[in-house]
Amino acid sequence: MADVLQGIPAIGTLLNRPELAAVVREHGRDLVTYALRRATAEARATLIRSAAEPELGRVIARALEIVCAVIEPSLQPVINATGVILHSNLGRAVLGPRLLDDLQAIGCGYSNLEFDLARGARGCRTDHVAEILRFLTGAEDVVVVNNNAAALVLILGTLARRRQVILSRGELIEIGDSFRLPDVMKTSGARLLEVGATNRTRLADYREAITPQTAMLMKAHRSNFTISGFCEEVSVRELAALAHGLNLPMVYDIGSGLLRKPEGVALTAEPDVRGAIRDGADLVCFSGDKLLGGPQAGIIAGRAELIRKLARAPLMRALRVGKLTLAALGSACRSYLTHARLVAENPTFAMMERSAAELERLAHGLAEAMRGAGLAVQIEASDGQAGGGALPDVALPGLAVALIPPTGAGPRFGQTVYRRLLRQTCPIVGVLRQGQLLFDVRTMAERSFVEVARVVAAVVKELAR
Repeated sequence: MADVLQGIPAIGTLLNRPELAAVVREHGRDLVTYALRRATAEARATLIRSAAEPELGRVIARALEIVCAVIEPSLQPVINATGVILHSNLGRAVLGPRLLDDLQAIGCGYSNLEFDLARGARGCRTDHVAEILRFLTGAEDVVVVNNNAAALVLILGTLARRRQVILSRGELIEIGDSFRLPDVMKTSGARLLEVGATNRTRLADYREAITPQTAMLMKAHRSNFTISGFCEEVSVRELAALAHGLNLPMVYDIGSGLLRKPEGVALTAEPDVRGAIRDGADLVCFSGDKLLGGPQAGIIAGRAELIRKLARAPLMRALRVGKLTLAALGSACRSYLTHARLVAENPTFAMMERSAAELERLAHGLAEAMRGAGLAVQIEASDGQAGGGALPDVALPGLAVALIPPTGAGPRFGQTVYRRLLRQTCPIVGVLRQGQLLFDVRTMAERSFVEVARVVAAVVKELAR
C-alpha cells in the first residue's frame, strides 16, 4: 500500500506540471497548492479503499475543479420552468424590481439601521418594519428573526423552556430536508405533549391534557400537506378561548406567511396572519420568503407584552436579521398595501394571478421560439403549484411546452436533455413527466424564451451527433 501511495507525486512536483502553469500565473501559487493538497488527500483516501493504481490526470483535474469552485460563484441564476412558484430548491420567492432597487439603496452605503435620526440616538432595527407589519397583521407588535424555525425556537425557548407545550398529533409536521417540528421544539428546551389522533383532535383533548406544567397551547398550520376524509381539528378561535380562560398564551405557527387575503386569488382555505390575530392567537409566527414574497426571515406578530419578552431574550442576539433582510422585507410588505401593487410588484402573486389568456399567449410565444430554433414541440395542459410549503391542495391550471423527441431518439431522451440543461451557463430546470420534458410557462419570464429555445436546440443537436 505504501508503494501505491508513493505513486502520487509531492505537491512541489505537481506545482511544476505544465498543465498548471497558466493557473498558477493567473490565480497564484497559494490557491493551486491548496487545491492540490485537497486533491491528493482525496486520491490517497480512494487508493486506501481500493488499492488501485494512482491516476495523475485525475488528481490534476480534481485540483482544477477545486480552483474553479473557489474563484467562481456556485450560487447562480437558473430558469424555473417547473410551474412551482415558491420552489424551495430554487430560492423560493422571486424578488421584484422595486424591492431590488430598495435593497440596492441600502446595501451600497450606510444606513440608519440602529440610529434614530429624530432623536440622534441609538435606535431599534425592527422599527423599520414594525409599523407596516402592525398595520397589515393587526398585531400589537412584531419581532423579526432569520427564519420561521428560528421564530419558533425563540418563542418556545423564551416562554416555555422546561415546560409543557400542547400540540395536536395531526400537526406534527415535517418541513424541508427532514427537519421535524418535534425536533425543533426539543431544541428549544420545551416539552412537547401530543394530543388527539392523527386525523381527529377535539377541544377536549387539549383541555384534559392541561396541567400546572403547561406553558402554552399551540397550533401548527399543515402548510405542506393536507388531511382529508374522516378528520377534525380545533379552530384558532376555539383554542385561543380555551387558553385565555386558563391564562395561557395560544401560539399559531402559520408557516406560509400570507399576511392577509388578497382579492381575486383562490386562497380561501389558506389561513392568513391578520385572521389568526383577529381570532385570538397571542403569537403568530410565519416565513418571509413564501406567500409574503420577500426574503428569508421569520416574523412573530402578536401581543405587545409577549413580543417585548422575545425582543429582550438573550437568544435574540443570535437570531436577529441584518439591514438587507429588513430592507427587502419592508419593501415586500409595502407591496401588500393595495391589490394593484401586490400584483405589480410582488412576483409571487403576479405568477399566481396569470390569467388563462396570458398563459396561452406565453405558451404560444415559447413554442414559436422553440420551433424557430428547429425543435419539435407541442403545447399541453400543466398544473402549477404555489410550492414552498404553501397551498398544498391548490392546483394552478396552466400550460407547458412539451419537447417532442426526434425520430430514433431513445426512451431516455427527455431525461438526458433535462440533465444536460442543468449543466448550462444559465441552467434551465424543466419538468419530467412520464419521460417527457416540459417547460411550464407560469414561472418563466417572457424575455428568456429566445435563450431557452437556443440552449435546448443546442443540447438536442449535440445529442444527435
